[in-house]
Amino acid sequence: MREMLDRFAADYSAAEHKLRGLEDDQSSIHYPTVFLFIGEEAGHAIEPMMRSNELKWDNNAGVIYLHVSTGESPSGTGIGQPASTAPAYTEGGKSRSAPKVIHAALTGLIANQGDKRTVRKDIAAAFREEGRHLIELNRSLRQVSDTIADYGRLYASFDRLHLAVITRVDDPLNILIPEVSLLAQSIFLQLFKSVQMDLYALINEREQSETFGYAGAAGISFLRELEGMQRPDYSFSAMLQVTGDGLAIPVEHRPSPLFDLVYLLSDRNERGMTSLNGMQDNYEMICHILLLKNRKRKDDLLQSNDGSYNNSSFRNSLMAESGRQGFVSAGLAKVKRPTYAIALTVLYHLFELFAARLQNAPALGSKEKQAFFGLDDAALETRVAQIVPGEDRLADMTGLLTSGIRFEQLRRMSLREAEEALFGDGCKVFFRKHFTEAAAIRLGELNAAEELRRSIARSSKEQPRICFYQVSEWTDENVDGSVLNMVRARMRELAREIALAVEEFDRTGEARVEDLKFQRLPFMDKQNVRSFIRAFLDTVYQQQWQLLRLETELAVYQRIVASLERLHEGYQAKVQRMNVLGGELKAASQQSIRLSDDYIGQNVFEYYGRVTEGVIKELEEKRGESVLFEDRFAGNAAELAEQGDTVLLERLIDVCRKHILTTEPFNQSFEEELLLRANVSVAYSNRKALSRDELFQQLYRTLEDNAAINIRLLDYTHEHRYEEKYLFGDRESEFIRFALGVDETTRIYKLGCVHEKRSSGVEKLNLMGGFHLEDLMYYRNGKVYYETYLQNGYEFHALDPAFLPELR
Repeated sequence: MREMLDRFAADYSAAEHKLRGLEDDQSSIHYPTVFLFIGEEAGHAIEPMMRSNELKWDNNAGVIYLHVSTGESPSGTGIGQPASTAPAYTEGGKSRSAPKVIHAALTGLIANQGDKRTVRKDIAAAFREEGRHLIELNRSLRQVSDTIADYGRLYASFDRLHLAVITRVDDPLNILIPEVSLLAQSIFLQLFKSVQMDLYALINEREQSETFGYAGAAGISFLRELEGMQRPDYSFSAMLQVTGDGLAIPVEHRPSPLFDLVYLLSDRNERGMTSLNGMQDNYEMICHILLLKNRKRKDDLLQSNDGSYNNSSFRNSLMAESGRQGFVSAGLAKVKRPTYAIALTVLYHLFELFAARLQNAPALGSKEKQAFFGLDDAALETRVAQIVPGEDRLADMTGLLTSGIRFEQLRRMSLREAEEALFGDGCKVFFRKHFTEAAAIRLGELNAAEELRRSIARSSKEQPRICFYQVSEWTDENVDGSVLNMVRARMRELAREIALAVEEFDRTGEARVEDLKFQRLPFMDKQNVRSFIRAFLDTVYQQQWQLLRLETELAVYQRIVASLERLHEGYQAKVQRMNVLGGELKAASQQSIRLSDDYIGQNVFEYYGRVTEGVIKELEEKRGESVLFEDRFAGNAAELAEQGDTVLLERLIDVCRKHILTTEPFNQSFEEELLLRANVSVAYSNRKALSRDELFQQLYRTLEDNAAINIRLLDYTHEHRYEEKYLFGDRESEFIRFALGVDETTRIYKLGCVHEKRSSGVEKLNLMGGFHLEDLMYYRNGKVYYETYLQNGYEFHALDPAFLPELR
């Protein structure tokens, strides 16, 4: 069920994005872009970044993803095949071909899993000594270059290439970043006039339990090397390019920082809180940064004064007076309609409305309820008549042999004595065999449970609005007026009638023969005996027959009661299952709302409860009160209940997709929907209702709060802090115009807008730079481990320590 709900909500969310995408703009990137992932852990970023780019960039097909690793791909990336193959990645549960993903597997670079004490240093040595790794890297990079050329038509310009290098700071393979990055740059420069190269270093502070201490030390070792790479006087030279004939060509980097900009992104933000989505947020952030830096403008006139991003200006603003360049971090917030949560919330409320209408079936009177189960008086009379032989068979007893006793001898006897004198036990045997035992046999053949099921099935077809809710209630002993209690009341009446009949029968047996009314003729002894026998049978055995009928009816009711009790258990289980299912749907809805932390999720549950109810009421007004139970909607409730939760959910999901989520209330812009939802619980006359400006102010604050920078610094207001903030959305929308005007004259940061015509939401990217390694909490904490590991013989670097920047 959880998979079904997830598939429904995800499909609706994806369909909404596509639908909105018909109205919303997709951005285009201006220059070709390559994402270079270095290290095993960096491979986790490939799939989510591909999905993000496919959603946001209309020329995403030309983006190439190169993963350089030791050949052991991290689980879940779907990457790990040789460069010549077309790897697959998973999207929406389906495997998709991804020829733009190329994997350079430096197999065997770490021998025998590597020695933890020297693994970074050993990787560098093996790479330099074993030429096959360099050959594999050259081959993969040239494949990337050729692939980019195939997609040249997708870009506005082919003069420059954006190279985004992505690694985890604690991954040992990042010791090769200078070699891999500069080799990539040199090969790409054969196709492009310039290559802008940025580094995105990911810091994982959340999952350090198994590698506590060592991961921090490894991370600091890389950051120390990175600081050296970003010095103005950093230079590098090595024989990195390799021809097809195995000839080596030098690659040289003249004194200057290796990367244009270095972004440090952690899974813990500047407030010290860890992100709910962990590294996934950083992956999406990298895509936004690339779009900001490399966006193709669709309308230069509109955006000439929009405060657009200028990379040179931003980089220069990070420079300290000493010439030391600062690092950059970022934060991203999204405000959009929570389509996933909406789908589950609408499904839950539809389920509740469906269940409520099942419970509100037309009221039936006592006799109608009994008739529903086939327990009305006429039905019971027929059933008992089928079991007890007819009283006309009592006449057969007149043919029984008698003893020949004279009437004068019988006159003063009791009827019981007279029967004994006349018949012995002949009458008793006859009645027992032809009545009592025959009735017992037929009673034993009675299948009360099956008869009840047939009656319920027949009645349900005649009255389709009656379902398991009513059957459960009508068979519940704790409900006044239930059919079960009616049957039990009738059984109590029968028990009293039987007791009275037994007393009456005993009194009749003690009556004297001469007191019995029948015709007596003088001097006609035999005639008088025959008249007495007829009167005796009509009186005594008629009473016995009536008593048998009462006892049989009671026995029938006893079987019916037992069957009703068992029936109640089954139908009550269906009611309880509906309650459980409702609880599970509600829990799924509320959990999805809680997880929508990137959105002002207030009143989602209440608002869409009202919307769903309004849509159903409108349907019922147009098509009738029983519209939900038509075949084109949910269908027959009783049949659905028999087929189980899955079938019911499938039908309700189908109703949601076709008849609810497609209606007008679900087609509003996110601003209109948010305003309606914010005021869902406020009466129209209530002055506390949020105005549009108040809602926008709240929305603006939420975006700012959620776009906290993903790095934690020792001093939040460090002296080199420089900020720029960018909204991604429709510049002509009311909210964007409002946001650009907030604090316009007093703000100390640059605020711009990436114009994308859209009605589905707004995103905000905060950039903050100018800080240095010693400003990082991660650096302060990890430096202790780094120094400790060095003192205990661990070797993290291939460089002579004299060439490394000093620890600050």
